[in-house]
Amino acid sequence: MQKLLLTIDRVNTKIGQLFGWFVLALTLFVTYEVVSRYAFQAPHAWAFDAMNMMYGTLFMMAGAYTLSKNGHVRGDVLYGFFPPRLQAGLDLSLYILFYFPGVIALCWAGYYYAAESWAIRETSSLASGGPPLYPFKAIIPIAGITLLLQGFVEVVYCVACLKRGSWPRRDKDVEEVDVDKLKDMVHAEDITTAAATPAPPQR
Repeated sequence: MQKLLLTIDRVNTKIGQLFGWFVLALTLFVTYEVVSRYAFQAPHAWAFDAMNMMYGTLFMMAGAYTLSKNGHVRGDVLYGFFPPRLQAGLDLSLYILFYFPGVIALCWAGYYYAAESWAIRETSSLASGGPPLYPFKAIIPIAGITLLLQGFVEVVYCVACLKRGSWPRRDKDVEEVDVDKLKDMVHAEDITTAAATPAPPQR
């Protein structure tokens, strides 16, 4: 079971990191369109649709990754002060009452939404010859499945926390360098200690 959970975690992490490159692609594409529009007076009618689809794909496919890293917005003014067992109990209740019904509905509705789009080979109606929408709409149920799988992982972690009284350890991912790590890197602590140590008396 633990191996399966770690596999789901790692797969969703890889998916999130892969689709994170959409940020760079989207930045370059927006830059290209702005230069084309204002420097060469040659805008592209399909550019707005393409930008929306790229951003939407990034947003949806990074959802499970963000959940696995506890990165979603949380009203944790009080939550952060709760003991781990109470946190796990609250999380487990919310997953059962709200998360799974919502994600299952997303998968169900998204499947039919995408299937209809594929059946008619739907394209954007904002401009003639607009980009196809059906590959983008297929992302909806795929993202829902990744969220559903990650939700099962989170539930197991909640149950484990209720039993042990502490949250299980997770695989490490890319982290920001905090002040303590930066001090360790430059040996700032040694310098500070040396500065605080009084000099020996002069003879």
